[in-house]
Amino acid sequence: MAQCVQSVQEFIQDSFVPMVAVLCSEDAEKVTRKNNLNFSELLRPFCRLTSEGHMRDPSNQLQVVKNLRISVNNVVTRPSVPSSGVPGHAHRRLLSEVVLTCQPAEGGVANVITAGDYDLNISDRSLKASVPWYSDWRDTLTELSTSKHYTATTPWFEAYRESFLQSMPASDHEFLNHYLACLLVVSSSEAVPVEKFLKLSQEQHRIQHSGEYTNPKWFIPNTLKYYVLLHDMSQGDEQRADSVYEDMKQRYGAQGCYLLKVNSRTAAAGADEQIPDPWSQYLHKSSLQSQDQYEDPAPVVVNNNTAVENNVGGTSEADGHDSDEKDGVLVNSLDNTHPLQLDTPSDTPGSLDALRAVAVETKPPPLATGVAAATSHGACLTLNDHDRIRLFIQEFTFRGLLPHIEKNIRQLNDQLVSRKGLSRSLFSATKKWFGGGKVPEKSIAELKNTSGLLYPPEAPELQIRKMADLCFLVQLYDLAYSCYHTAKKDFLSDQAMLYAAGALEMAAVSAFLQVGAPRPYPAHYMDTAIQTYRDVSKNMVLAERCALLSAEVLKSQAKYSDAATLLIKMTSEDSDLRSALLLEQAAHCFINMRNPMVRKFAFHMILAGHRFSKAGQKRHALRCYCQAMQVYKGKGWSLAEDHINFTIGRQSFTLRQPENAVTAFRHILTNDSQQTSTQQGAFLREYLYVYKNVTGACEVALPQLPLPCINSSATRVYFGHERRLAEGEKQAATHVSLDQEFDRDLAAMWQDLEEQVVAAAKRGVVPATFQSTQCCLNSQTDNLHFPLAVVEEPIIVEVVFRNPLKVPLVLSDLSLLWKFTLKDFNRPQPQEDSVGDAVPISNEKEASVPRTSQKDDVIATEVIPEFYLSPEETKLARLKLLPHQTGQLNILGLVYNLASTSSTGDTTINSTAASQTEGPSAAEGTSVRGRQDLEIQGPRLNQTKEEKTSVSHGPDRRLDPTITPPMPLLEVFFLQFPTALLCGEIRKAYVEFCNMSRVTLCGLRVASTHPDFFTFGSSSLATPLTPLSPTSFENCSAYKTLATPPGATPGSVAAVTLVSEGDFGSGTGLRGGGVSGAGTGGKGITEIPLGEGTLKPGESTQLPMWLRGPDQEGVHEIHFLFYYESAEKGGKISHRVLRHTVFICASRSLSVRATACRSNTLPEEEEERNGSMLVFVDVENINSSEAGVREFHIAQVSSSSKQWRLHKCINPAEDKDCKLTSRERGKLCFRATRCKPLQVTLKAAEKYTFADLSLGNELIITSTTPCADFFFRRCQPLESLRPPVAMETQGRHSRSQRVGHGGGDKDIAGVVRKCNEVDLDIIILWKAFVVEDNKQVILEGQLHVALQTIDKEACSLTQKEEAQEMVLLKFKPELPPPMTRPSIEQLSHLIKTNLQYPESYSHPFNQKSLCMVPVTLTLSNCSLAQVDVIIDLRHKPTSPESLEVHGSFTWLGQTQFKMQLGAQEVMRVQLRACFLHAGIYNLGTPRVFAKLADQGAMCETSQQTATPALIIIINST
Repeated sequence: MAQCVQSVQEFIQDSFVPMVAVLCSEDAEKVTRKNNLNFSELLRPFCRLTSEGHMRDPSNQLQVVKNLRISVNNVVTRPSVPSSGVPGHAHRRLLSEVVLTCQPAEGGVANVITAGDYDLNISDRSLKASVPWYSDWRDTLTELSTSKHYTATTPWFEAYRESFLQSMPASDHEFLNHYLACLLVVSSSEAVPVEKFLKLSQEQHRIQHSGEYTNPKWFIPNTLKYYVLLHDMSQGDEQRADSVYEDMKQRYGAQGCYLLKVNSRTAAAGADEQIPDPWSQYLHKSSLQSQDQYEDPAPVVVNNNTAVENNVGGTSEADGHDSDEKDGVLVNSLDNTHPLQLDTPSDTPGSLDALRAVAVETKPPPLATGVAAATSHGACLTLNDHDRIRLFIQEFTFRGLLPHIEKNIRQLNDQLVSRKGLSRSLFSATKKWFGGGKVPEKSIAELKNTSGLLYPPEAPELQIRKMADLCFLVQLYDLAYSCYHTAKKDFLSDQAMLYAAGALEMAAVSAFLQVGAPRPYPAHYMDTAIQTYRDVSKNMVLAERCALLSAEVLKSQAKYSDAATLLIKMTSEDSDLRSALLLEQAAHCFINMRNPMVRKFAFHMILAGHRFSKAGQKRHALRCYCQAMQVYKGKGWSLAEDHINFTIGRQSFTLRQPENAVTAFRHILTNDSQQTSTQQGAFLREYLYVYKNVTGACEVALPQLPLPCINSSATRVYFGHERRLAEGEKQAATHVSLDQEFDRDLAAMWQDLEEQVVAAAKRGVVPATFQSTQCCLNSQTDNLHFPLAVVEEPIIVEVVFRNPLKVPLVLSDLSLLWKFTLKDFNRPQPQEDSVGDAVPISNEKEASVPRTSQKDDVIATEVIPEFYLSPEETKLARLKLLPHQTGQLNILGLVYNLASTSSTGDTTINSTAASQTEGPSAAEGTSVRGRQDLEIQGPRLNQTKEEKTSVSHGPDRRLDPTITPPMPLLEVFFLQFPTALLCGEIRKAYVEFCNMSRVTLCGLRVASTHPDFFTFGSSSLATPLTPLSPTSFENCSAYKTLATPPGATPGSVAAVTLVSEGDFGSGTGLRGGGVSGAGTGGKGITEIPLGEGTLKPGESTQLPMWLRGPDQEGVHEIHFLFYYESAEKGGKISHRVLRHTVFICASRSLSVRATACRSNTLPEEEEERNGSMLVFVDVENINSSEAGVREFHIAQVSSSSKQWRLHKCINPAEDKDCKLTSRERGKLCFRATRCKPLQVTLKAAEKYTFADLSLGNELIITSTTPCADFFFRRCQPLESLRPPVAMETQGRHSRSQRVGHGGGDKDIAGVVRKCNEVDLDIIILWKAFVVEDNKQVILEGQLHVALQTIDKEACSLTQKEEAQEMVLLKFKPELPPPMTRPSIEQLSHLIKTNLQYPESYSHPFNQKSLCMVPVTLTLSNCSLAQVDVIIDLRHKPTSPESLEVHGSFTWLGQTQFKMQLGAQEVMRVQLRACFLHAGIYNLGTPRVFAKLADQGAMCETSQQTATPALIIIINST
């Protein structure tokens, strides 16, 4: 249970106190009325004794009476509660008003109780004293009672309990509420006060003994009469009062009368003096009781034999109420309407809204009744008067009341002892009574209903009960327990169950209150009493009292489970208020257990809130639901949360708290509810109805709407116009679209491309302020900087809506909310700050009213008329802003009308209230206008130590763009752009560039991930034979062609052209302007040739673009990045880009393999003097038949190299091209020669020699666009893959001069490698005949093969790289790799040998047996260094096969030679071969060993054996 201000002992003592009646004369009433009080009210604040009293028990033992309080009341002859035990209408109304007017204080310090994992805010301004481990209850209660800053946890329950106990009726089976004494009060101003005393005494006797009145009830026949002479100090004669008092002492005795002097101060004299008012806290309760008890006619109070109306607040008394520590008022409009009435109009007096909560602060309260607001109590009393009243109560109690009680206890004890024939003292006979045989107690079910049994007043059983009650009232709990126990047995034996239940109840209480607790608390006594009251006697009032007492006792013993069980049993349908209060207390029991049962607490708080609501206690019901919500919230119990929030919303709306109602309904709608669609629809209509009442009552800024849910982090912002789709044959650049998914790898690729093109445009240096262009911002992009938008270009915001409900939602007039600050970026910065243009402009005010202009002159705002969300649907909305001025824009959120679709279902809150108002019904589709803010949390910072140890987030500025001055806007269209190509196919397309802005465009460049895929042609070499328009493209070749001379043999002599790499942008522009610091960043950057270098506003230009199919088959994703700048420099945006992505499907065409072999014949022609070699080209048609290609024609074979060129074709087809159908192969053989020495000048060292060998009837000029472009673009990756080779190629001539002088191992390796290198690129140009739509189409293409090494095959298709094996980590630094030495294979190609001899030789062997044949051995140094050569003729073949086939011969003369050959020197050695017989002989037996001149003898390497040299020796005879 909740903690109370009083301890349990004090609570029980104050529940049962001696009752004293008051009879006043009229003059005495007038004296007290000066203070707006009657006499009983005057005494009430002083009825608690501050000093101890003493009395003796029947055994003559002195007993101390502590903290005694008496109850003084006027004599009322009408009962307040019917004797049947069922609370009457007035009694229920009284208790309801008491609970209603006692509400928790608002705005106080929260009381947070920690229970397990929960922190529960139980009530405002309450002390954390209700936890069970709070051991020192006395200190806690003392602090509670003395502190001004704390109140009880549930003061409404204490107020209810106090009012309930005070309004208990006096019953016949017990005497606790019977009057023990009567104060007869007469004023000293009476003419004969003694006679007045006599009349009052007679009136009291008549009321008690005449039998006319059933109430009030008197304790004993001989009631104590105490005579009080009331003297008014401000008017009366004090000496006369003293003389009268002396006479009274003579007549009634000094202990039976008293002179009370009051009114020592006049109200006018002491107006400035502040006198405390202790009566206020008591008068409210009494006024409620009086008004409710006597609202029926004829409330009679006996006053000097005349019946007067004793309504406390009727004349000059003030109505007031409050708890023990607070002052307050109650609106006194309690008419015939019951406070529990639910259909009371909200604007009428007496409604729930008129009954405001009690004022918290101690201040003079305004009164709503007819009494003046300035009414005060005790205005004529001084502090001395207060002391006199306090002394009067003490004298009356100690000298009159306690002796009277002591005497009656003795008398009753003596009577009982004599009647029972027992020992002299009942007190000493307790052992004997309890030691003997006990009467077996029968169960309640076995007992017959004898609740109607009545004992006569003189019955011994009642005398025992009377004595027990007297002892109990004066704290003689041991004796009281003995008497109650004895009476209980007597009543049970007589089956007087009502009497027995009363004895059991008080016996249990007496046992608990005994000092030192000699026996445990008999809780089963209380259980039996409650069951008897409730089930047998049908008296719920007594049962409730018994339960309240027992629960407090159990609580004090920390038996919270038993207390909760008891309280829950007392709930019933006959009283919602009682059930609600007891359920609430049971809930507090659960929370106060040693192991708190938090969920039971919440469940019973829900039950209490429901019963409070039925009882009309709306505020208490709301409080209970709010406290229970603390437990259910966030635990996944969605249905329970929905029910609680819905009830909170309705109760708040009823209590005129619409803001709280809106908040509660928001929770229902925003959570992932599991309610049915019908229930959710009802919730939504309730919310809209409440919300409309809130917004209609007060015109404030647009509040936040809970629906639909917005995923703010998924918001995307797009800057710029939406791209146009294809227009006829034109295909627009794809650029960036909101329909594209974000790819982090793609974004990094685009950023890398942009950095490359910016570096190329900025002379190889990327500016430090460079920021990559981001046209579409989302949660994965870098949003730390303010994005840049361009004026007059739209900003599109994509918002993700989610409807969490199972009912559709309709949003109308949906638009963006924004704030804008004007800035002029064209002015200098200092001037900008001085001009006061930083006043923000917002459309919030205009957006609050739908269909109004929203400052379109600054920023045009798009409005979506209707946006429909299906149940549980996630849907995107794209909203557009068009800025017309420059400045800083902040997109705040969205504004829209929220409506539910028309459907049937539950009606809105309070059908009667809804019908009385003019609000729209739910069936009409209530619509409300509100907003939702877009609040995006930035990325978590994780750079510094502080950021890593804390949770901090950076900014996300995607919704805060800066609007910059105008910029050019480029649009690119592609004409006749293919989607499928053969590998190596050349296709010509056209690109159209359009400037759609009002600003001139310049510096147009393009970067691509596949720079070898396209070319715009060479700007330095004119190609007049190329068609300039798409219409002239049909049936025309993409190449520059010439007809071959008539009569020329195909492949006879190559046409030779010298071309510089820089002419095709490969040496300068393609590599980033030739800047060495750019690295590879400039590769792939192409400047697009414009007419004057610019594109003016509105202009467009069309340029040809040649495409070449990728060498690898499959689908290729190719990206273009077009870069351009504004002709007006100095803007905030330095450049802009346009993205384009194409997908090309490449199909197989031809596979080309080439091999270069060294020719062993001596050059005969002049072109071949510098060396020659044979080139074998193997061509295979690998195209699949599904592609529709009938056959391929090898139209031409060309070469490109700085050192070699194709000379002629050795095996050309005679009259036709080389044709290859599917899966066919062909082999061509060409002779290649070195370029002429005259051509290798200093200027021409960097030029490439293109040699064209046409195999058909036309010659394709490969040194022009597009063939040369694709050749040079294709060479880039190969050169980058072999940097050592490229270095050797460039420094070939300079190195040849150093090698001979001992350049070291590195130079030697290079020299040896050069002997085997070719550096010859073969270009195969082909034509393919394809049938499309029953029409033959000729396709063209070119393939490249790079020959690098002698006798090593090269292929046109690059082989797939093998997956690299995992490399182990090495923590020690690696040693530098050793210098690579030339391999044996490389060293075997230093010397080329050739034997010259006659093919046949005739010799007459009959005449001369030896045949001598002269043979010339030609040695050619293939390297650029001096070579030492050794020729050994002694070698003979050892294999028997060679002996059998070729026979044997011998060399005559010198058989071993040693000589030195210079660089590329040719030397001839004359040899003689000797034959003994005719036959066929192989002369290729000499072995040649070679080494570089500066190397040791160990480096000699055998050179490649020449091909077999066969000679025929003929016998001439």
